[in-house]
Amino acid sequence: MTPNQITGARVAAGFAAVALFTLLGRIVAADLVAVGLTITAIALDGLDGYIARTRGLSSPLGAQLDILGDRIIENLFFTFFAVSGLISIWVPILFFVRGTLTDFVRGLAAQAGRTGFGRDGMLQSRWTRALAASRASRGSYAVLKCVSFCYLGLLLPLRQMPDVWPEANLRAWLFGSGHALVAAAAVFCILRALPVLWEGRRYVTGLRNPAPPVVLEAGR
Repeated sequence: MTPNQITGARVAAGFAAVALFTLLGRIVAADLVAVGLTITAIALDGLDGYIARTRGLSSPLGAQLDILGDRIIENLFFTFFAVSGLISIWVPILFFVRGTLTDFVRGLAAQAGRTGFGRDGMLQSRWTRALAASRASRGSYAVLKCVSFCYLGLLLPLRQMPDVWPEANLRAWLFGSGHALVAAAAVFCILRALPVLWEGRRYVTGLRNPAPPVVLEAGR
């Protein structure tokens, strides 16, 4: 499979997972299958990049498709869990706005020939690459989102059970842990966006103040 096909596969796995999550209450086993598909969708995010690097298949289009796949997956899951009542509606709004801003800046950088996360990427300083583009940062962020999605998915059956089970304090702790995971993912997403917005300010400035046209004098 090509990296772009893998990107399409992980998006399909994400939609399949959410579809199975909605079957809870009728088919409880669907929850575990959905968790497996969620892990698959997140794991494939690293596989497409690995294949692109090792096989020399990296391209500006592939980099944009990879980012698009990330946006679809995170907005899909966070919106679903917000609609399900497990998290606040402001969570998917935050991720949507953050993604829109960073993708807008990346689009301007791409017009200047800066794409991807390598040497030709828009992140030039060490601290911005370490915070937003390093393997450790991207891997940690992916794992945090994966754990959040899986944990919230496992909480779905609990919402349909009577409030008397499990014991009230344990129930509150379980849901509080889910909120803590989502809050950590939200903070991490903001921290990873700051370097992109900081480095991208030069492209926004260039858009506001384009270079004046060159006027040739007569006879030249």
